[in-house]
Amino acid sequence: MIDTTDTRIPDGEARRLRLDVEKDGIGVLTLCRPAALNAWSWESTRQLGVMADRIRFDDRIRVVLLRAEGRAFCAGIDVGAPGGGIEGESGSARSRAYYEGIRWAHERFAAFARLPQPVVAAVRGYCLGFGFELALMADLRVAADDAVFALPEAQLGVAVDAGGDLRIAREAGAGWAKFLALTGRRIDADTAHRLHLVQQVVPGAELARSAHDLTAEIAANAPLAVQSVKRDIDAYADHGLGAALDRVAMSAALTLTSDDAMEGFTAKATRRPPEFRGA
Repeated sequence: MIDTTDTRIPDGEARRLRLDVEKDGIGVLTLCRPAALNAWSWESTRQLGVMADRIRFDDRIRVVLLRAEGRAFCAGIDVGAPGGGIEGESGSARSRAYYEGIRWAHERFAAFARLPQPVVAAVRGYCLGFGFELALMADLRVAADDAVFALPEAQLGVAVDAGGDLRIAREAGAGWAKFLALTGRRIDADTAHRLHLVQQVVPGAELARSAHDLTAEIAANAPLAVQSVKRDIDAYADHGLGAALDRVAMSAALTLTSDDAMEGFTAKATRRPPEFRGA
């Protein structure tokens, strides 16, 4: 695992996120690993939590614009590193370590999703696995017409571990959440819009301007009123989410330590169909 007490954001190749504060009250939070399609990791989660803590008490920031460099928003996790640094002398010890690690990650995600400032996500290209889950943590989503969304975890032998399927159930209904999470199917931006998973679809060339304009429109409103609206709607929409996320952490811990998970990741890395045994 990583040093969960570290509050530094490194420079160079180790940087996963960059925060720029604009004079009009917009904080631009950028995923900045375009060469890796902004693939996510434990370190990305740590940096997201650090950024959330900084944004929360920054009076200059009225709204957050979440964006990504390159041709993909986030293509998911690095399938070449299924262990993610989790170790243990036995299967149960590894499950316990995963459970606590995922609970820690959920706390970082909650700090981001529950920011007092609204978050607008600008999504282009691949938005897969955790990338989809991260976008769903935003309050509003603007998608380019080339955006592709999916939760492929079941194809790798693991549970959806950041609550993305729960958020889809909240926005689109339980049936669609099960359809997407159980099949791993990819959907395009228009389908995501029809399912109320994104609020706007725009041509790719217009994504940056459209997302920024929406963010600026919100930032121009009274900050206390905006933050109150967000809190009130979330209080209604998220009822029961906390208890469900604890179940998610346990499900993820059990599946991530399974033989099927190792088979799923190995098969993906070697570009062959997996042979799952239910073990």
